Amino acid sequence: MLDLATEQKIFSSGYKLIGGIDEAGRGPLAGPVVAACVVIGPDFKIDSEELKLIADSKKLTAKRREQLFRVIRDKALAVEIGVVNNKVIDKINILQGTFLAMRQALNRLDVSPEYILVDGNLKVPGIKQAQSAIIDGDAKVFVIAAASIIAKVSRDWLMLEADKKYPEYEFARHKGYGTKRHLDKIKEFGPCPLHRLSFAPFKGKEKKHP
Repeated sequence: MLDLATEQKIFSSGYKLIGGIDEAGRGPLAGPVVAACVVIGPDFKIDSEELKLIADSKKLTAKRREQLFRVIRDKALAVEIGVVNNKVIDKINILQGTFLAMRQALNRLDVSPEYILVDGNLKVPGIKQAQSAIIDGDAKVFVIAAASIIAKVSRDWLMLEADKKYPEYEFARHKGYGTKRHLDKIKEFGPCPLHRLSFAPFKGKEKKHP
């Protein structure tokens, strides 16, 4: 079970609002990258059985993530996401696209955090808040794990919508990741308007899908 040790250390140094940031969708061949920010204050407590279940989204079932998505929305002071589509990713690259999605999430919040905890080894450029980057933060820090769930569920929902528009690619099944099934569909149909053409296996190849 995750605790609030990292967050409490920051609160004890005088900060009042902490935002955890994580992303989903850096690796897929199709669809957007989605970042989420979850904000808590010093009075926040892990005081329910559901909150105790919050962990790195990759370690949870889809059903559990959706359940916890709603819990986080109810319990956090503020929750927001940023979405950067494949065309922007192709233009500015996936790292910059991820940072852009993180800044979007921050800018959309009604309650602005004073300190940011971000998953990974890189801080978010171009923001005013104090911040720390934490490697494997989604497995170590509660507020980052909460953000990882929001980001993952939000992106999965977007890919379910994509599946309705382009059913031949089966996006509901693989969410745009480079599975064998997905690669087989790309070979059969070519890339669609949601594919990241700057990624292998598309780089240097012309788009075939109408």
